[in-house]
Amino acid sequence: MRKPNGFARTESCLTCRLAKPGFFCQLHGAPLADFDAIKSLHVHPSRSVLFTEDEQPRGIFVLCAGRIKLSVTSKEGRTLILRVVNPGEVLGLMAVMGDLPHEVTAETLRSSQVAFVRKDDFLRFVRNHPDFYATVLRHIVSWYQHIGGQLRILGLSSTTPMKLARVLLNWSAENGQAEKPCSQIEIPLTHEEIGEFIGATRETVTRVFGDFRDRRLISMRGASVTIHDRQALEEVAGVRPRVAARFAVTTSMV
Repeated sequence: MRKPNGFARTESCLTCRLAKPGFFCQLHGAPLADFDAIKSLHVHPSRSVLFTEDEQPRGIFVLCAGRIKLSVTSKEGRTLILRVVNPGEVLGLMAVMGDLPHEVTAETLRSSQVAFVRKDDFLRFVRNHPDFYATVLRHIVSWYQHIGGQLRILGLSSTTPMKLARVLLNWSAENGQAEKPCSQIEIPLTHEEIGEFIGATRETVTRVFGDFRDRRLISMRGASVTIHDRQALEEVAGVRPRVAARFAVTTSMV
């Protein structure tokens, strides 16, 4: 039955209709049944904090439905969003496996269904299913690939338009639309949070979005963005060798 939060809640992984390509959703047979027996299912409202950086891990979290942002905060209170987590992904794995404090803070961006497994139960599960170590390793590698991509956006992109263009293209690729000349994506973050994602102010993000729209690279409707000219957006992002000179005025606003 579909709940007011917008997704059909299911109590069992064995009959789940929310399964996505990723981590525990790939399990079958006895491993899936064992995981189902040790997990508890929770629905968290928007803006709920699952764990904070430097907190000792209580267990792992598997996102079944919704969106979660991972961020770090400086002593001065400045926040940097590292990535947005999609359904099927697991949180807290490295902290649990390494018995280390969490490196990030995890907060829901919308109402989210999350499966939780206590630390001791998860470590016992891994010991009982040694073949699962390969899945754990792939997840850790994927995590560092995502972080490396974010560092490239922040460190190697010289302007806010370039950073924002790369983010839009990345989100489009995550939705399986990288090859489509025209694609629609749902923006999971507010303009202020996008600023925290790419190291810019909310005002600058809004201004660059407006410039992209005026140049007919994109159109916007609520939280939905449609990419109309992927090639031009790739040029702004520096993905292609030729970076369009016509965006010089835009880049100078940073």
